[in-house]
Amino acid sequence: MRVDKWLWAVRVFKTRRQATDACTAGRIRINGEVAKPASKVKVGDVVQAARRDRTIIYVAHELLEKRVSAPLAAAAVEDRSPPPPKKQDHLDLPVFAQRDRGSGRPTKKDRRAIDKLRGERRS
Repeated sequence: MRVDKWLWAVRVFKTRRQATDACTAGRIRINGEVAKPASKVKVGDVVQAARRDRTIIYVAHELLEKRVSAPLAAAAVEDRSPPPPKKQDHLDLPVFAQRDRGSGRPTKKDRRAIDKLRGERRS
């Protein structure tokens, strides 16, 4: 079965065209080898798809010719993907010189206090 059609059928990509483009761009691998859109997938093959922010790794347990419902698609593959990266929470970042909204621009005195807090020196 063609890899682009299989990736679309198991819902890795929303459209078959996106799956084909990913194959053409070299973002799809079958058993570690770069796959073309017409590359064949067999039961037991490990298929890796590089997405924007993560890599999806599936083992093919069933070859689906047509797109099926999500529960059937999930049953056709074994997901070996690493967990998605944690999103940076704005609470993890240190807060420097936070001003009240609508208080206007800092005065010269405020600016000096902010620079001192940040450890910056102005000449």
